[in-house]
Amino acid sequence: MSGILPAPSARVFKAAALVLGTLLSNPALAEARTLDTRFGELSIDGEAARVVTLYEGALDTSFAVGIAPLGAVATRGGDGVASYMQDKADGVAIVSTAREINLESVIALQPDLILASSSLPEEQYRLLSAVAPTVVADVDMFQDGAWKEEARLFARALNREAELDKVLAELDQRTAGLAQRFEQSVPADGRKASLARWMPQGAMMMSSRLFTSSLLKAVGFDMQDGGIVKEGLPHSSPLSQENLSLVDGNWLFLATLNHDGREALAAAEQSPAFARLKVVQQQRVFPVDGQIWTSATGPLAAHAILDDVERALEQAAR
Repeated sequence: MSGILPAPSARVFKAAALVLGTLLSNPALAEARTLDTRFGELSIDGEAARVVTLYEGALDTSFAVGIAPLGAVATRGGDGVASYMQDKADGVAIVSTAREINLESVIALQPDLILASSSLPEEQYRLLSAVAPTVVADVDMFQDGAWKEEARLFARALNREAELDKVLAELDQRTAGLAQRFEQSVPADGRKASLARWMPQGAMMMSSRLFTSSLLKAVGFDMQDGGIVKEGLPHSSPLSQENLSLVDGNWLFLATLNHDGREALAAAEQSPAFARLKVVQQQRVFPVDGQIWTSATGPLAAHAILDDVERALEQAAR
């Protein structure tokens, strides 16, 4: 018997080319991606089919790039996802609150990818990563641009980087246009703004380094936090009526999370201390949804906030 193997037929070459083409074009068989996360490098192969998001920013980014997760976290002050995402969340199971993850509910969904908050404790990470690869961003959310860095990590995990690049480019273009409009219509000495969340205990000044504040700065607002928000915290302690003047300025965006907050705000608006604020007298107080303005992050939330900013500018121009 001859030891020389016969030359491959044209049919063999054709079959090999077909297999190779399938491998290159199929996202599920794409080259593995290595992600730098808070708990070390994580390798993800292909495209996840069963995604669970345990963080509002992860849910927002997933929807923005065309992925509908199986599970999500309930927004603060509510029992479902934030109002601006509800039209996309039909069929999404709530498996977590901002304070507690229901591990049994997560397991029941049989995820092949979990996207979580940068504040996830390591003990919970170990439990979740035993269920599925768990992506936790290694970012300081008080640093400028951190939310975009986080969104890019989630998009890479989802194998949707190109889609996110397009979404962010459109957002930057919209922000730049709004900034130009703001500069032309609002004088330089009329741009001081504050963001506060009104709770039953009183108003809490939100940090000027938060996601929403960074958007308002990009538009042109001079964001103030009264110097009372400690570094690394999202907001101050509730202000007394005597200290309400700390939220005063040219613009005040006033957020409430739920019905109790709205009732407390309605009562405060009747108080002399609130009425004396310059921003109140100039009718530049704008009630906003705290589930978006003080809890959310991500490209869809950014657009929702800019919608409110446009309405505020239109109202102020009347």
